[in-house]
Amino acid sequence: MRITLDIDSDLLEQVLRTTEAPSRSKAAEIAMKEFLRTRCREGLSKLIENYEEFDLTLKELEKMRIDS
Repeated sequence: MRITLDIDSDLLEQVLRTTEAPSRSKAAEIAMKEFLRTRCREGLSKLIENYEEFDLTLKELEKMRIDS
């Protein structure tokens, strides 16, 4: 999808350097995916905090991630 955005040039340059993406579009895509991944982790963390007896192992959590 093609879209026009007004993005701070210094911010975009920093994202380009950090991601080492080949283009501005790819850098923006990587940044948005990372943002969403971070928010999902935060949501899961908050959900886990609500359970007193959360007894899933790391392997079980990874399997759930892979299966979804």
